[in-house]
Amino acid sequence: MDKNQILASKKLFLFDMDGTLLDTLQDLAQSVNYALDKFGLPQRSLDEIRNFVGNGIGKLIERSVPAGSNKLIIEQVFSTFKAHYAIHSTDTTRCYDGINELLDELYSRDYKIAIASNKINSAVQELNSRFFDKYSICAVGECENLKRKPSPDLLLHCMNQLQCAADEVLYVGDSEVDIETSRNAGVPIVAVSWGFRDVNFLKTLHPDFLIHHPSELLDILNFSNKSLW
Repeated sequence: MDKNQILASKKLFLFDMDGTLLDTLQDLAQSVNYALDKFGLPQRSLDEIRNFVGNGIGKLIERSVPAGSNKLIIEQVFSTFKAHYAIHSTDTTRCYDGINELLDELYSRDYKIAIASNKINSAVQELNSRFFDKYSICAVGECENLKRKPSPDLLLHCMNQLQCAADEVLYVGDSEVDIETSRNAGVPIVAVSWGFRDVNFLKTLHPDFLIHHPSELLDILNFSNKSLW
């Protein structure tokens, strides 16, 4: 499909949270390593944590503990991580450079804005309230009645809440999970290179758009002639 056709009649911008809007990596890593240390398990590097993120905190912990760890230790590390992260989730977390300016512009143009994250829903709500309260964003995270991405459930929930059809939505994310999710939901994807995945890896997945700074999303909306690859 022609990219100008993809952009026609967009009303809703749906964003992933971790690695897209917020740089949460340091706080996630600190909580993971705190929990691992509590049980005498080896620490993980920041690069390892970066590669483990994207499928929810359950998968993050499963990938962080040593291979072959039994179910009990995984559950104990998971519980310890959740308790620590609930207190320390905003110690160093911040918006990526340019995100606030992007959201200000989208909001001023009366676009609808939403967040769909594999992060546990309570943490999504806390971070949304702390960083994005002024935008009245519809935000949803992992919860019992909605399957995690790459299921389309979280995106479809936001679309239903905001009464937008698939052809009115543009999804923005930083990982292979987001790209697969967009395709499962039938909406175009803008992949971002400033998050948790390598730009060359993202290129192999052929997203509809690939951008390197939040301001480039406005270039897309303005039908800029700048290269988006």
